[in-house]
Amino acid sequence: MTLIQKAYIVPGLPHIYLAADRNRGWASLRDNYLRIAKEIAESDAELMLVYSTQWFSVIGHLFQVDPRPAWTLVDANWYEYGEIPYELLVDAAFGNRYCETAKRFGLQASTVNYRGFPVDSGTVVALKFLNPENRIPASVVSCNIYAERDETRVLGRAARVALEEHGKKAIVVVVSNFSNRFHTVEIDPANDAISSPKDDEWNRKLLEILADGRLEDTAQLARQFAREANADMGFKAIWWLSALLGETNQFTGKVWDYQPVWGTGAALVELTPVEAPRVFEKEYDEVSISELGVVGAAPEGAGTGLATHNLLEAEGDAGSADRVRAGETSRGAREVVTTTTARAPKAVGAYPHAKRVGDTLFLSGIGPRQAGTDDIPGVTRNERGEIVDWDIEVQTRAVIENVKTILEEAGSSLDKVVDVTVFLTNMQRDFAGYNKVYAEYFTSIQATRTTVGVDSLPTPIAVEFKILAMP
Repeated sequence: MTLIQKAYIVPGLPHIYLAADRNRGWASLRDNYLRIAKEIAESDAELMLVYSTQWFSVIGHLFQVDPRPAWTLVDANWYEYGEIPYELLVDAAFGNRYCETAKRFGLQASTVNYRGFPVDSGTVVALKFLNPENRIPASVVSCNIYAERDETRVLGRAARVALEEHGKKAIVVVVSNFSNRFHTVEIDPANDAISSPKDDEWNRKLLEILADGRLEDTAQLARQFAREANADMGFKAIWWLSALLGETNQFTGKVWDYQPVWGTGAALVELTPVEAPRVFEKEYDEVSISELGVVGAAPEGAGTGLATHNLLEAEGDAGSADRVRAGETSRGAREVVTTTTARAPKAVGAYPHAKRVGDTLFLSGIGPRQAGTDDIPGVTRNERGEIVDWDIEVQTRAVIENVKTILEEAGSSLDKVVDVTVFLTNMQRDFAGYNKVYAEYFTSIQATRTTVGVDSLPTPIAVEFKILAMP
């Protein structure tokens, strides 16, 4: 916690940078942005970590590692306001470290490093204001549009671990509006206002809580806020920030400004960690990040343990699942769940059949191979033993029965499945048959589902399932 000097929530719309003189509120935001910039310039921060809701990613999480991204920004929606030439200074070493840490935590993550990559408006506006001379190297992470609360929190905790490993003093910046309901018709910028009185009321409620330093309480309200006030990307940035900062209310808060920008709620908020306990704890309560078990306990003599991931190896008992508590901390744990080869096909790599993380059960990819023998059902082989044909309905049924077994060994069941990803090696040929069998099991369960066509799978099977379930 000592490495993180301050955190800021800031808006990233170009109006504030390019057209501040057209509206008194925009000018006020600009002036207070500059005051915050002066405060940061006087600090001894060595890194500025930015999470921008305007840098969208779809497949996993992206990390900017181009040391000198340079281009000219023209916002896709507000191009009439003009251009912002930029050249940023990026801490590529930290970006790579953060990416690798995210991968260790089980997230899909990759780096970005090529000339002309379109840095988003939010990042450019925030860094042009807060770090105009590139005195502090920056690192920027994308906002995955599909990541829900737990995944976003894991991404935040991975940032915390990466910062501890990196060992540099940091300023954390979240680029996000509060309410995000734009005016849908042209307005006179001088007459800009929050587009909905209800949005304004909710914005002010959250700002009051943040002014009191209650970051985690604000994070607990994010879903309701998103429903009531059309929050920017569901206000998921607050989950990332709270997880990074330890999911506490141990801060002093300051609201520098709050103004409308084309109908949205734009605020400048500062949070400063405090060491002494506050007089209140969490007012609202969901699952703590420790129950997600994203950080393991350090082995004896290994230091603080924040950046240590100590997974125990599971050795199966005959005929039953062996649940091994791994990565235990003082506040929670994660469990590796293995199933013996008498009940499920053996893994083809260094991974368990399942892992329990807080209130979610993650299953590794499961195919139709049979327990004990590893035979692939429903296949026809030639005289050389090569597979020349297969029955997708037989294989799909075998996959689902394997999934069912592993879930039951983990203390769950098929009706607790919440999300299914399916991989087919021949989408055109096999989708109808697989879909028919799938419906026999999942029609009443109504799990979300994604079906993906792939060239091949690690063994000569035609279908594989990836499952998320409740324990």
